[in-house]
Amino acid sequence: MSDRGNRIVITGLGGICALGTDVGAIWRSMAAGRPGIGPLTTVPPHDLKVMIGGEIAQLPDHGLERRQLVTMDRFSLLATIAAREALRHAKIEVTPENEYRIGAVIGTGICGWEAIEESYRAVFLEGKKRANVFTVPRVMPGAAAGQVSMVNGLRGPVFGVTSACSSSNHAFAAALDQLRAGRADMMLAGGADAPLVYGVMKAWESLRVLAKQACRPFSADRDGLVLGEGAGVAVLETYDHARRRGAPILAELAGIGMSADASDIVAPSVEGPAAAMRACLADAGLATDGIDYVNAHGTGTKANDKIETEALGRVFGERAGDLSVSSTKSMHAHCLGASGALEMIACVMAVREGIVPPTIGYREADPECPLDVTPNEARRRDVRAAISNAFAFGGTNAVVAVKRV
Repeated sequence: MSDRGNRIVITGLGGICALGTDVGAIWRSMAAGRPGIGPLTTVPPHDLKVMIGGEIAQLPDHGLERRQLVTMDRFSLLATIAAREALRHAKIEVTPENEYRIGAVIGTGICGWEAIEESYRAVFLEGKKRANVFTVPRVMPGAAAGQVSMVNGLRGPVFGVTSACSSSNHAFAAALDQLRAGRADMMLAGGADAPLVYGVMKAWESLRVLAKQACRPFSADRDGLVLGEGAGVAVLETYDHARRRGAPILAELAGIGMSADASDIVAPSVEGPAAAMRACLADAGLATDGIDYVNAHGTGTKANDKIETEALGRVFGERAGDLSVSSTKSMHAHCLGASGALEMIACVMAVREGIVPPTIGYREADPECPLDVTPNEARRRDVRAAISNAFAFGGTNAVVAVKRV
């Protein structure tokens, strides 16, 4: 168990995805069960068979200068927008006195594919002699963390993490460790991804896991996942530091659990996710009967939903059927490395407002997934604590626990 005298709290949130361009809009859509998934308008169709996704219809006014924008891929821009909102929400002013005590860890699953595709098109199709001079700094997986640092003047520990769909939760874990170790007083943590480009969509089509019409996690008629773009960022700090500066404390990041399947690059196991959930509960000092809500990884594929159900059964036993479970990916889509950060918003707001967001699109019970998945409509419930699951290709699992302060 972690040192309970060194509690880590969440004092700010920022987010952008198909459900909205700030945390308030995202949560209102989640609580109302409004889908952000629809026909894609920015991806050239070419020969794509699937043309739905969780697309951000219009970016908000972000105020960044062109000289900054030309160095950013879309995933970095989304991370920067979310980070700015989180800093405002946490009432943080970066000054010469604190700039070396504030850091950022931003996860991403696939890095800057917008820049990669632009480069390939320029060189191979248009016959240009060279790629864009900023291709490398736009593409690199650590770019989002670096841009968040530069735009906001953060000079503490800053780095990127990448573990496919677990990236955001691993970012929370890394940031929490920086705070527990005393290397920073405040950390921005989360994830960003922008996979809605032709090459990425074409690659995912080859895996034969993309849904044709909608994402229906845990429903017997589910046929796959839907890709989306987005970013989410949380401000983390020690409880004592937050109290001293009079920060708005939203919830406690109570614990983290991580594991690896060590079995298959794409096929998940049951024991790996179960081990991560157990480790998270132990780190948080929570018993299974202390968890009221599980934000499931819930991708909407046949195999993943079934295996996650089995893993929940191993951890929670008979109580698994009584837990409030939902997959918000049914609304914001699978934003890969950003998903965990968007699902952190769902967990924090569920704890604060006593509302469990629904799994929309659910039409038919699956006997292999005997869970209360909060079908189609949000539900009022006293949520004392919640966990958010993230399981990724490569067999990397990360689970976070959030509880009421």
